[in-house]
Amino acid sequence: MIEKGKQAPEFSLPDAQGKMVSLSEFKGKKVLLIFYPGDDTPVCTAQLCDYRNNVTQFTQRGIEVIGISGDSPESHRQFAEKHELPFLLLSDEAHSAAKAYDALGFLGMSQRAYVLIDEQGTVLLAYSDFLPITYQPMKDLLARIDES
Repeated sequence: MIEKGKQAPEFSLPDAQGKMVSLSEFKGKKVLLIFYPGDDTPVCTAQLCDYRNNVTQFTQRGIEVIGISGDSPESHRQFAEKHELPFLLLSDEAHSAAKAYDALGFLGMSQRAYVLIDEQGTVLLAYSDFLPITYQPMKDLLARIDES
């Protein structure tokens, strides 16, 4: 994973509607990047729905949530609509963002990883789950965020 204290690498990736979104657009805001292996898989769905159900915990902390995986914009659109996800999902089909953040798993998919970036673009927290079959429960993720 990228190291705490480093400048977050810039990226531009398409969202679920195909519109390009750059990290620099969020300058002045805290951003939580959530790298995950894939749309509509059991663990990823549980994870992102858990975050959806508790999204106010992020907004109360002034944090914008952005999910990133190698799935296509169309896959993200269907996934977000099906599960009513209230945050951006970005398509990293070439895995350029996952590579830049050292969040690429051994099977060529994104690891289940989290990167909290401050208002100036500095990494405050970087964490990845060792096993892709589990995810960081909301209370544990928030505890890590609050400690950073």
